[in-house]
Amino acid sequence: MTQKFDTGFRVHNTNVYPSHPDRAYIGYIDGGAFVLDISDKSNIKVISHWNHSPPLNGFIHTVLPLFDRGLWIVSDECVKDDGIDWPKLVWVVDARHEANPVSISTFPMPNPEIFTKRGGRFGAHNLHENLPIKGSFHSDTIIIGTFFNGGVRVFDTTNPYQVEEIAYYVPGKPALSASGAVQINDVFVDENAIVYAIDRFGGGVYILEMNI
Repeated sequence: MTQKFDTGFRVHNTNVYPSHPDRAYIGYIDGGAFVLDISDKSNIKVISHWNHSPPLNGFIHTVLPLFDRGLWIVSDECVKDDGIDWPKLVWVVDARHEANPVSISTFPMPNPEIFTKRGGRFGAHNLHENLPIKGSFHSDTIIIGTFFNGGVRVFDTTNPYQVEEIAYYVPGKPALSASGAVQINDVFVDENAIVYAIDRFGGGVYILEMNI
């Protein structure tokens, strides 16, 4: 089985963490998820590669390592309106053996029969990336992601084989929306569990508080 869409092989999102300065965690769109050994910048090497495309429709966006648990949280990106490229999911990958990553589950998703009809994109996109900066929220179990017209959603990965959705916020249609629905694109969470979620068009910034 081949993928329905081909959006190319190129770097889209890259994470390097001070605790592991010799590794780069890369979403490579239809090329999959890569981990690179960057300890020698003149001789970068591939350590890990995981891909689900084909058979699925690709476009890996973010690779978020949970170092203490030996897991990656990997998000696809929806790039088509009206569910044309569904499913676009968030994956849990067992990376305890770094050279042999294995997917073990996906995050629960809202009903696509409802959300693909709301207008614009519906599916996974970006994650709060446990940024190694002062003022950033950090958790090895609570994951916050954006899902375009599915809003911003919060998950508990304590059991990585059965992830639970524990909160969500789906705004109504912004006044300036050209797509007919909100399109929550990116998210950042601060050290006080305040969530900043951004619409990709005219909806502006939504500021929320997590009770965790």
